[in-house]
Amino acid sequence: MDTISEADRSALMGRIRSKNTRPEIAVRSILHRLGYRFRLHRKDLPGCPDIVLPKYRKIILVHGCFWHGHTCRLASKPKSNQEYWTAKIKSNQVRDARNLDILRREGWRVLEIWECEVRVVDGLMEKLMTFMQS
Repeated sequence: MDTISEADRSALMGRIRSKNTRPEIAVRSILHRLGYRFRLHRKDLPGCPDIVLPKYRKIILVHGCFWHGHTCRLASKPKSNQEYWTAKIKSNQVRDARNLDILRREGWRVLEIWECEVRVVDGLMEKLMTFMQS
């Protein structure tokens, strides 16, 4: 049973962003400081990737730990409506795997970054530099 009204829950869920999230903006900022230019949310690619670097044939996906089912502490499942959330997160993971497979078959190099990784700026910068130089 939910502890807030359906209208309040709808308003809360409506404020959750799928684009231009704080973790995504942090990754973009580091890439920009490193001198890389990129495109955002290309709808012509499977899954509408967050960051696309066409010149390098590389894609960076920034995943929210909760929404994409990471195993860190940020991905804890809600106590209410557990069946729904388990199915929802599982379907997100299946969709992510399908899109990742298609992108790789089309010749893209893909880096997945988790929301929890963005919190450690030095580690994130090193990960991005390694990916871009490979």
